[in-house]
Amino acid sequence: MGEFMSYTRFAVYYLPPRGALADFGAEWLGWDARRGQAVAQPDLPGLGDITVTAAKYGFHGTLKPPFRLAPGCSRADLEQATARLADSTAPASSGGLVVAPLGRFMALVPQGDTAGIARVAATCVAQLDAFRAPLEDDEMARRRKAGLSPAQEALLVRWGYPYVMEAFRFHLTLTGRLPRTQIDMWSEVIASRLPPLPDAFVLDRIALMGERPDGRFEMIHAFALSG
Repeated sequence: MGEFMSYTRFAVYYLPPRGALADFGAEWLGWDARRGQAVAQPDLPGLGDITVTAAKYGFHGTLKPPFRLAPGCSRADLEQATARLADSTAPASSGGLVVAPLGRFMALVPQGDTAGIARVAATCVAQLDAFRAPLEDDEMARRRKAGLSPAQEALLVRWGYPYVMEAFRFHLTLTGRLPRTQIDMWSEVIASRLPPLPDAFVLDRIALMGERPDGRFEMIHAFALSG
């Protein structure tokens, strides 16, 4: 995917394997990040409005947040480093996914012990950090508008994002920020449309993603975790 595309940022995501859940996510958001293609959304009043922000990233779980490539680093170097990381990193699993609000947005979140998932994410953040360009002052200021805690501020300064490492919580985003009065309604709508979900969530592949000039992310390459 995107062999000749010029990307503005990169990221490492979990993308659900091809199947009912991946199809649901692509249709719900109107964007298939694996194929880099738009998908027709269900005819639900307001769906386009509540997914407009999430749609450009596709249906995914963030492992290493989007970053600009550091000077002197190439996309080929990043791909090779991601492949090496996958070769040396063991898969992870947890209890099954459930629909839940995270603050004011809806997501699928894993249940039970998620330490293995956090391990994979921390590995991606740390081992690929040399490829991340430092944040510009305006980027730092935008992140700080969220009212960060001292610990989150330290993570922002060190890793370029305030919700990594000990502040990380894996989730597959389904909406943008919702009015409080709509959270229960959209939770019910999502639950009614989800395909059957397995009892266990398995994270055994990671995907290197690229942000296209139009602002949408698409998969560059997927790598099996085989450490």
